[in-house]
Amino acid sequence: MAAITASMVAELRAKTDAPMMECKKALTEADGDLAKAEEVLRVKLGTKAGKAASRVTAEGVVASAIENGVGSLIEINCETDFVTKNDSFLALANAAAQLIVKNNPADVAALGTVAYSQDGFGPTLEDVRKGLIGKIGENMSFRRFKRFASGAKLASYLHGTRIGVVVEFDGDEVAAKDVAMHVAAMKPVALTSADVPAALIETERRVAAEKAAESGKPADIVAKMVEGSVQKYLKEVSLFDQVFVKAADGKQTVGAYVKSKNTTIKSFTLYVVGEGIEKKVDDFAAEVAAQVAAAKQA
Repeated sequence: MAAITASMVAELRAKTDAPMMECKKALTEADGDLAKAEEVLRVKLGTKAGKAASRVTAEGVVASAIENGVGSLIEINCETDFVTKNDSFLALANAAAQLIVKNNPADVAALGTVAYSQDGFGPTLEDVRKGLIGKIGENMSFRRFKRFASGAKLASYLHGTRIGVVVEFDGDEVAAKDVAMHVAAMKPVALTSADVPAALIETERRVAAEKAAESGKPADIVAKMVEGSVQKYLKEVSLFDQVFVKAADGKQTVGAYVKSKNTTIKSFTLYVVGEGIEKKVDDFAAEVAAQVAAAKQA
């Protein structure tokens, strides 16, 4: 059997970015043949992808693409913030956004079947995802996406890689871009107060009623206090009623701003990485203690 040297392990690790011990095992199995070892890792990395599937992916990035009037917004998740800066992971995210525009997949499962190759993995986007899970060593998943093809103009804004917005509009492109930036900053839930989901209004009304009841004031006054709180809430979460973040006078609303620019905002979509995902909080001390206990029993 060929001797497995540190330089051989280092070379395979540089080519695959796989963990060092995995590289050594693959080289041993391939009797020192670098090409065969790489194939062994490809197989094992696929297995690793399956084992990683249960791990929580609450970090990640948002990517967007717009081409010939068609656009996309997608959130791709991973386990740690470290991976969000990995070039291969970012390339996967940007490629997925472009593939959505070009292929119009029906859902996440269909997106995975689209033809795509990267980093030696393929021939589908799903194959690349699984391959990168093994190469990088973390689970990753396509969480959600939206494709825009209504015929309206599109403007997008990415705040770093964690917040993404696409606005459908008619009118001035600069104004629409400004609105997209505003949405990223202020996170409205609807265009107008009439569009705010009834469930959110009911929750706000219930909270306001409980607070007002504690005041001890007459019922008619309490009712007015509740209604006042609800109306204030609606203005705070409705895009057109919010004060525009770039307002020179600190008072101009988004609705007034777009009107002054002869622009109509038809819709907006906002993605914030990890929104709604329950993140796992690791107890490091408990994890170490568990490992020590397991070692003693072995």
